[in-house]
Amino acid sequence: MSNVLVVKAHPFGADKSRTIHILDVFMDAYRAEHKDDQIEVIDLFAEEFPDLDGPMIEAWGALANGAAFTDFSEQVQKNLNQFNASLAQYKKADKVVIANPMWNLNIPSKLKSWFDSITVVGETFRYTETGHIALLPGKKMVHIQAAGGKYDGKDPGSVYVHAILESLGTKRVAKINVEGMDHFPDQAKDIIAAAEKEAKEVAKTF
Repeated sequence: MSNVLVVKAHPFGADKSRTIHILDVFMDAYRAEHKDDQIEVIDLFAEEFPDLDGPMIEAWGALANGAAFTDFSEQVQKNLNQFNASLAQYKKADKVVIANPMWNLNIPSKLKSWFDSITVVGETFRYTETGHIALLPGKKMVHIQAAGGKYDGKDPGSVYVHAILESLGTKRVAKINVEGMDHFPDQAKDIIAAAEKEAKEVAKTF
């Protein structure tokens, strides 16, 4: 049995989002193949996942110097709790599925904030004289991303996501691209059908 964390980084459902449509196809196929796995979903937009901001950074510094958690405003406490819960989810997971659209050649800001919550020195990596070392290597990863244009997974958002995951110890990320529907509207149905097929195949062995 594996613990699976699904990170949904889109404000819309499958009726409006190609990303989430393919995520749903993937997860349906995955559940059929892995009936005993425990699946946890974090919906970043529905949960209003917070940005890493000045008050949070100041709070971390104050906590390290002995401040009480209750010294901070309710909003800061809530944000810190969300970051801590997100980190705990990630640490527990054996497999992680990330689904996001490509917006303006990049990922949604809430997904960047999620990465901020899990990229924590002493928790998921540590520094050494020769560089950093991942403390939780070997997690299996799937990255689903839809884009209207054709980028072959080389867009800045995909490059960033895969670089962060590699720095956290992932050796290989299974990427499911859903690309080119707006650039080639006459091929949109075929592109989506191909992505559905790929999602089902990846789900079998993930």
